[in-house]
Parts: sequence; C-alpha cells; structure tokens
Amino acid sequence: MSDPRRIHDLSARLETHMPVWASAPLPVFEPVGVVARDGFSIEQIRCTSHTGTHVDAPYHFLEDGLTVDAIPPERLVGSAVMMDLRDEARGDRIPVQALARHWPSGPSPEIVLLRTGWSEIRAPTRKYLYEFPGLDPEGATWLADKRVRAVGTDALGIDPYSNPTFEAHKVLLGKGIYLIEALANLSALKEGQRYTLFVGPLKIAGGSGAMARVLALE
Repeated sequence: MSDPRRIHDLSARLETHMPVWASAPLPVFEPVGVVARDGFSIEQIRCTSHTGTHVDAPYHFLEDGLTVDAIPPERLVGSAVMMDLRDEARGDRIPVQALARHWPSGPSPEIVLLRTGWSEIRAPTRKYLYEFPGLDPEGATWLADKRVRAVGTDALGIDPYSNPTFEAHKVLLGKGIYLIEALANLSALKEGQRYTLFVGPLKIAGGSGAMARVLALE
C-alpha cells in the first residue's frame, strides 16, 4: 500500500554555473566518466561548500562555533512552518513586524522557513544576486527569542547583500541556530501548516557549512 503522505523537495538542483553568492567562484559539475566510453559514469565537482541549498553552521562566523559535522542529527529533523513574506519585504529588508504577523498560532515550530519568492527568479541577474530581502538584527533577535533550532530562507542569504557585517548571521549562529539558505520550492508548502523537515547537509569535517538535501513531509 502506498504511503499517502506527501514529501516536498525544497532543494535547488545543482548545475554548472548556477547562481551563487556574488563573491564565490562559479560551480562546475563535470562528467569525467561516461558509460559508453568508460563503462561507468562519474562526475567531478568544483564549488564552495555553500553552493545551492546549503546549511550554515555556527562556525561559519564564530571561531569557536559548532562545525557542520558536529550538528547533532536530532537537530536536523523537526517540526517546521513556512512564513509567506513575499508581500512584506521593504526593499531588501524583512521587517520584524512581518515576522510577528505571520508567526503561527499554537506551539512554536522548531524550524521556520521564510518565503521571499527569490528562488522563483533564480538566475544570474543583478536583481537575484544583490537585491534579495533578508533579516535585520532586530528580526534575527526576534526569531532567536522564539528558541527555534533553525531558520531557512529561499534567498541567497539570511542577511541582505547590502549588509556586509552579516549581523543576522551572527545573531542567529551565536545562539546555536543553524541556517538553511537558497531553499527552493517553498511554493509547494502552505502557510500555517505543520511539516516535518529533514535537513541533510554533507558531513564535512570541520566545515563551516555544506550543501544539503532538504525534504518536507506532510
């Protein structure tokens, strides 16, 4: 009997020269073995660990912070809600008042996913790379006070590109809250509905973060 539950893949497809953080090298996913020639297929990958949908571990900005391989597995699975903030962003900022308006009723979720609509315009354009909305320190502190274990966004970063000091990163990571950035397919989720989220970053020893497959189970 088939499982009636639905599973939503919230991960971006990894491909050569896909848009990444503006100062990062373009990724390359190159076939170096093909069945017709070699009897097997295999690829060579050249990219940073923060390519596509990925997890930021506290070590990303904190010298003594937890590395991605040390995040306990029980923190990588949890109850999650999506907050649809597409109409609430003011320029490149998500106001803290918008977070309060969209916060779900009932028990606090363990993971919150911020839908800005940015994954829906994923392309190597100036708008996508530089103008995405993010949290200011007040919004990051507001979420940290909710004692969530992770915050995700479909934008390239939790801070807007215009904030070179990465204050939202430092507030959240400083509280041990890991980040999930460049999510995809948040349009498949319903605001206010509870999901079980599975976050699977690569287990890179001493890593500041890692590419991740992220699945939401209804």
